[in-house]
Amino acid sequence: MVSIGRGLMANPKVLMLDEPSLGLAPLIVKDIMTILRRLSDERGVTIILVEQNVKAALKVADRACVLAHGKMAISGTAQELLNDPKIQEAYFGKPQTTPKDIMQL
Repeated sequence: MVSIGRGLMANPKVLMLDEPSLGLAPLIVKDIMTILRRLSDERGVTIILVEQNVKAALKVADRACVLAHGKMAISGTAQELLNDPKIQEAYFGKPQTTPKDIMQL
């Protein structure tokens, strides 16, 4: 949270965050994601979010890219990816598909 604050002190047009939810309690993660969405909407800050909490990231994002093995596997609007059956299976607990399988889309 301090890192985000320090980044915002420079009044950036683009803010890149790497795993801002790492090690935080679920309620704090929800707050952080809500704040990031507000920063984008109200202050016009473009946020590039690198995040393994796929569901939380997709709920606040406009667009998303899924990387697998260092390559872009799939991209689109966050809503498209959130509703994509392959993404749901790979990242939301259904064991039929793995992130590796996403590369074959």
